[in-house]
Formats: sequence, C-alpha cells, structure tokens
Amino acid sequence: MQRVVLASGSPRRKQLLEWAEVPFEVMVANTDESYPANITAIQDIPVYIARNKAAAVQHKVKDRNIIAADTIVVLHNEVIGKPIDREHAIEILQRLSGQNHLVITGVVIKSGEKEIAFADITEVSFHELTTEQITFYVDKYKPYDKAGAYAIQEWIGVVGIKSINGDFYNVMGLPVSRVVQALNDLHHVSSDSF
Repeated sequence: MQRVVLASGSPRRKQLLEWAEVPFEVMVANTDESYPANITAIQDIPVYIARNKAAAVQHKVKDRNIIAADTIVVLHNEVIGKPIDREHAIEILQRLSGQNHLVITGVVIKSGEKEIAFADITEVSFHELTTEQITFYVDKYKPYDKAGAYAIQEWIGVVGIKSINGDFYNVMGLPVSRVVQALNDLHHVSSDSF
C-alpha cells in the first residue's frame, strides 16, 4: 500500500493506523475547528473540519494520499466538543450519564484531485455514572483533548459504557476498516485510470 500522510496529531488515530499496518507519516497543520452555522446535516460538520485539515497539509504533500479526520459527540442534536477545563469535563460527563449519544467521525481522503469523504456514526449508551466515578476519571485521565470528555478505551469506557451500536474504533477516533477500504478503492480507481 502506498504510504499515506495522516493529517492529525491524535495518538489514537496514529495507533489505529499502526494496528491496520498502513504505512504513514504524521503531518499536522493547525486548523480552525469551527464550522459554518448553515451546515444543516450534523454528520457534515466533522467532514467539513476534516476537509480543512486535509487542505492545510495538501500543499506540502506530493503524490501521496492524505487522511484527515474529525470526531464529534452529539447529544440530543447538540454537538458536544472538547472540554475547556475540569469543571466543563465533569459537566459533559454528567450530561452523558445514563444517556444514548452519537459519535460521528468525518473522514476525508485526498489523492491529488480525487477525494473520498464520509461520516461514520456509532451510537453509544452510558450507564448512570456517579459523581465519584466522573471526578475520578476526569482527575486521573484528564480527557481535555477528547470530544465528549472521554475515551472509550480508557477506564470510563470499560466501566461506564452499557452498549455501542456501530464501529468501536470510530469512537476511538477513526473508523479504520472503512478507511482501509477507501484507500483500496482510491488505489484501484487510480490504477484503472492509466
């Protein structure tokens, strides 16, 4: 497989591509993670942000595939971003406690002028969490760089999540099997075009 560029500093996305044995290098450019208010379909939000991440590194990359991704958490049609501090992280987890929410990862894969873009959606259900569980998790794991203030592969996911419907790895930050399929499709399309 052709070496790819991961336009993300996320250690989880890096780990998932390593597990999939996709050869890659990380190249990150700081990008604005805001989005226009007129985006009507909520799953288009992370795709929009991922597209900006891909565009930010594209001028530095020649003849390689770029993978960019962004993950959001959605509770009752409201986008829950990354917590700004300890109190905000606790408040977010209190809101998610006992509820179902969606984790949506937008992925953009670019190869020259070609682009594959999609959103992968996983439904996650939390048990009722106690204040003690929430504060223990926030104080020990400091989930300030994570949408929804949690990581499914950490303690809170092990003890707090009742069920998931969809791709587990999507909740970690990258629907990696779908990404590998898309890379194969892109390579196949590129081969056929000669």
